[in-house]
Amino acid sequence: MELKLDQVSKRYQFEWIFKDITLRVPSFSHWAITGSNGSGKSTLLKCLSGMNPLTQGSISYFSGGKEIHGNEIFKSLVVSAPYMELPEEFSLRELLEFHFKFKIPAGNLNLEEMMEIMYLKNHQNKPVSQFSSGMKQRLKLGLCFFSNCQLVLLDEPTSNLDEQGIAWYLELVKQFSKDRTLFICSNNPKEYSFCPNEIHIENFKVKQKL
Repeated sequence: MELKLDQVSKRYQFEWIFKDITLRVPSFSHWAITGSNGSGKSTLLKCLSGMNPLTQGSISYFSGGKEIHGNEIFKSLVVSAPYMELPEEFSLRELLEFHFKFKIPAGNLNLEEMMEIMYLKNHQNKPVSQFSSGMKQRLKLGLCFFSNCQLVLLDEPTSNLDEQGIAWYLELVKQFSKDRTLFICSNNPKEYSFCPNEIHIENFKVKQKL
C-alpha cells in the first residue's frame, strides 16, 4: 500500500502535536516513527489508522494505483498498540475464530499453525483474561501479522516482551512483513533497527517564539 501525506497536522486545543508532515510512503516500505515520550508518536499512528481525525491536511491511500477511500481503509490495515484492548472474555481459539471472520489469514495459515507460532497452543481454551502481559502482547502481534492486510501499524511492539520475546518479534517481522507497508512507533532502536525510513516527530513541532 502506498500513502501520501499532505501537510498532515494535529492540534489539541491550542497545542500543535505535529504540523505539516508531507511525504510519500511507497508500497512495501518500512518506517519508524520516533521521538521522546509524549511527543506525539502514537497520535500520528492513530491518524494514519483513521482512529483520530486530522486538524489539517490529508492522508491518501493507494493499492495497485487505485485509491482506497478513508471510510474503507480499516479493511486494509491492522493495529497493535498498548491502548488497544483484547476481548478478554473469549478463549484464545474463540478470539482467533472471531477475528478471522473479518480478516483473511496470511499465507493460508490455519488457527493451529498460528497458535504454534505464538507459542500459545497449550492455552487455546483459556480465557484471554488469564493470559500474562507477555502472552497478550504475542497475541496482539500475531493477530496483526497473521492477517492479510497491506498496512501494519505497531506501537511499542515489544512492550511486555522479554529478550526471547523480542527475538520472536523480530523473526515475525522478517517472515511476515516483506509485502506490506509497515509503521513502528518506538523510541527503542531494537524495535525498528530494520526500518530504512524514519519520521522523527520532533522535526514537525511548531517552534516556540521567545
